[in-house]
Amino acid sequence: MNLKNNATRYKHARCLPFALALAALFVCLSFGKSFAVEMKDYPVVKLQSLDKTTARTGTFEANVGSTVKFGSLFIKVQACRKTPPIGQPESAAFLQVWEVNKDEEAEWTFSGWMFASSPGLSSMDHPVYDVWVLDCQKKKGTLTKEMKKELKSGEGEISDEAVPAQPDIKAEPAENEKEKAAE
Repeated sequence: MNLKNNATRYKHARCLPFALALAALFVCLSFGKSFAVEMKDYPVVKLQSLDKTTARTGTFEANVGSTVKFGSLFIKVQACRKTPPIGQPESAAFLQVWEVNKDEEAEWTFSGWMFASSPGLSSMDHPVYDVWVLDCQKKKGTLTKEMKKELKSGEGEISDEAVPAQPDIKAEPAENEKEKAAE
């Protein structure tokens, strides 16, 4: 009798992980949509930048679709989204960043989403400058006089006429071209 009870228990114990996985899948499918938070588009992004060589910082407010200049960097704001106030706070902006060197050649530095709550998640990798998102806003006007004093002449949001051409998008070289270049 004792052997039969142990065999039955072992049979049920083997089914337990499968049953738990099935229950977890059911819970995720049932409640998954209630956890998804819809982000809302905002017209203004608030950015912070750092010149690592001089420790100079700059805080900018820029309209979506406009371009900001900091040092030799140009930052084009393509989108800014934010979660509703009742949810987990998160702001994200889609930025395109390029640098124009002394020879007037443009080179891409970053293109993608940056998240205010996790700046390291999708960060710009540049030896001199750092840029990160602080917030998405309904309107401009939150910069203090001290923040505005940090900027050099010609920095901040610039007119479309003053924006230099963006770099060309180059296709990745084929494997055999990479091998030839290595030789």
